Amino acid sequence: MKKIYKTISDLISNGRNFVITSHINPDGDAIGSELGLARALIKLGKNAKIINVSETPRELRFLDSDNLIERYNPRKHNKFIANADAHFFLDLNQITRTGKMQAAFEKFRKPRVCIDHHQEPNEFADYYFIEPQIGSVGELIFDFLEKTKLTGIDFKIAEALYAAIMTDTGSFRYERTTPKTHRIAAKLLKTGIDPKHIYEMIYEQSTLSRLQILGKSLQNMRVYADGKVCAMEIRRKDIVKYNGTEADIEGFVNYTLTVQNVRIGLLFYEFEKGFKVSYRSRGEIPVNKLAAEFGGGGHINAAGSRIEGKSLTALKNKVIEKAIEYLKYDK
Repeated sequence: MKKIYKTISDLISNGRNFVITSHINPDGDAIGSELGLARALIKLGKNAKIINVSETPRELRFLDSDNLIERYNPRKHNKFIANADAHFFLDLNQITRTGKMQAAFEKFRKPRVCIDHHQEPNEFADYYFIEPQIGSVGELIFDFLEKTKLTGIDFKIAEALYAAIMTDTGSFRYERTTPKTHRIAAKLLKTGIDPKHIYEMIYEQSTLSRLQILGKSLQNMRVYADGKVCAMEIRRKDIVKYNGTEADIEGFVNYTLTVQNVRIGLLFYEFEKGFKVSYRSRGEIPVNKLAAEFGGGGHINAAGSRIEGKSLTALKNKVIEKAIEYLKYDK
């Protein structure tokens, strides 16, 4: 057993109250991993609260049929956060990614555990369980539960972890999908979960507003550097026009890589104040390093950053110019 497994196992065994959280605008891996771990702790008789700064995306809410996820409210949650026996941070490696919850977490003086698969973590936790070569945090949670045998993996735990793994591996097609990934999925399927239902709920239940915003975004798509860089943008006015939310744009950036010959894809999203940039790449092009130049980070082929500013056009030109430089890593 890995030493970190025993450390986390002992923390759980010796504690009673736990906080589980993830990053702003949680994706399938974040939500699924949180629910998988929380349900395991609850089966052990522990008091585990999932507290997120952002609301759960609409397409993932079916996973939380037992309403375990709570939206952060300082008056409601700060006391529990302060008195917990440990905090678990899933699918993030920078405490700033918890947004307005950061101050409450930084005051905590008991163990903080980071379970993640992103590169170059910041120092904020007491214990790190990080495997950058793994495709999803869901795989890490499964591995921990299976190896420690803390509790059995039942239907609800399996459903959450399967959703985590499926979404962060691009439905098992990304490069970090391994034979072990498929073996884990097979074990989860043995609990009786329905992969067709999970896929349909996440990917085939779009709102009209999401599709309308996507259509507008595809119209804005442009290519640069002889077709090797593709960018799309979403203006705030279009989100308002179609009654959309930030959650509606989840996954849009992946369309940039569907354009023939594109090696780097970019999505620019305009907030009321500032912008979000999503980065995707093929091969060995490290868009996590590109994102870092604009205050962000992530994986080698998938990253993001949030940038303050007033001009989307100026930002877009600057990021595209820098992205073209990163084509030198293409082999």
